[in-house]
This record gives sequence, structure tokens and C-alpha cells, in this order.
Amino acid sequence: MFVDIEIILSLIFFAFFAGAIDAAVGGGGLIQIPAIMGAMPQLSPATVFGTNKLASICGTASAAYSFVRKVKLKWKLLAVIGICAFISSFAGAACVSMIPKEVLRPFVLVMLIVIAIYTFAKKEFGQVHVSQELSTKVLILAAVGSLLIGFYDGIFGPGTGSFFIFFFIRFLQTDFLHASALSKIANFMTNFAALSFFIPTGHVLFGVGLMMAVANVCGSLVGVKMALKYGSGFIRILFLILVSVLIVRLGYQTFFTA
Repeated sequence: MFVDIEIILSLIFFAFFAGAIDAAVGGGGLIQIPAIMGAMPQLSPATVFGTNKLASICGTASAAYSFVRKVKLKWKLLAVIGICAFISSFAGAACVSMIPKEVLRPFVLVMLIVIAIYTFAKKEFGQVHVSQELSTKVLILAAVGSLLIGFYDGIFGPGTGSFFIFFFIRFLQTDFLHASALSKIANFMTNFAALSFFIPTGHVLFGVGLMMAVANVCGSLVGVKMALKYGSGFIRILFLILVSVLIVRLGYQTFFTA
């Protein structure tokens, strides 16, 4: 498939920006998916999502690797989160045609509004990291949260990174920095699960996706450096901005589009 050079350059620009934002707080799909749809309106939704996942998984892998090197995380916890997120995202993708997205949007919109209000009202939320023993309770909480959010990512997607970060802070008592690191592991596995569907069915433009992937990785390196340099306070602000954008976007889709 031939793609005009101007389209490629615009997609590379958006992929870089998406990688930087996604590395810190998630939400890269908010930038990349509309960019691909606008640049190549002839593509089917499945091909748009598949190409986006190919670009995203490279940036997510880069961010996850960078975080793991710089932020102290517990491997057993990472394993539980990663495995559960992969299994449930794969199951969600398999069920994607069974639940209309119009049914999910109002529920997700309400959840995002609650998250935004809670995070804004509690100034100390996500500012302190509590190093917990990996008790059975903590691992069960991590597994349940990863299963639920992973399934949601497989079947719908918008706001997945925000949900992961909020869950890890609220229930695992991490700060925003550690929650972002954990969310990258989870997001990598959910992206990998989705590609397990999209690639065999031919819904990935490899040429476009790989060029965007390079830009996404470069952006993710910038995003991780910013997150590590400025810490949880900076990530909290970005998190609130991203959730607000998600609320506006989903609100518009829910009430003003067919």
C-alpha cells in the first residue's frame, strides 16, 4: 500500500508525541488512533487499531524497560500483573463483537469523572509510595485489577492506562511514578495480546506501523526521562489533564454522535 510522504511525516510527528505522553501517564491511543483515521480514512477500524497497537507496543516496551531499570519494582508483582493482563485482554479481544461500545461509553465516562474528582480532591493521592510485603492479599488485588482492566482494554480500550494507574495507587498504595512503571508492564501485555489477534487476521500495516513505532520509541524515551526527573507531582498533573481530555472525548461521542 503506497502512502504519501506528507501523511507519513504527520503520522511520525503524532507517534512521537503519543509516545512521550503515553510513557508518563498512558493515553497514547488518544493521539495515534485519530491521527491514523484522519490520515487514511479508507482503512477499516480493525486495521487502524492493529497498526496503532504495533506502534504502541514498541513505545510501551521501551518505556517499560526504562522504568524497570530506574524504578525499583518487585518481580513477582510484575509477573502477576503481566500474565493476568495478557490473559484477560486476549479474552476481551475475543469478545469484542459481543458487547456494543455504545453500552460501555456511559459507564466508562462516569468512572473517569469519579477518578478525576477523587484525584483532584485528594492532594496527597499518589504522592507517597508505600513499600508493601507481597502478601497473598496484595497479589490477589493485583491479579483482580489486572484481569478486569486488561479485559476492558481488549474489548474497548480508551482510558486503560488511567485505570491501571488509579488502581495501582488506590489499592497497592504506590505513588504516581511506581504506578506508571507498573502500568507500562500491564499495557505492554495487553497490546501484545491484541496483536495476537490483529496480525494473523491481516489487520496491521507493517510499513506504516513500524515507522510510527520508531517515533513512538523516541517519544517514550523523552516521556520516561521527564517522569523520572520531575516525579510524582508532575505525573499527577499530566494524569489529570489526560483524564479530562478522555472525559471530553467520551462525553462528545456519547451525547453528540450517533
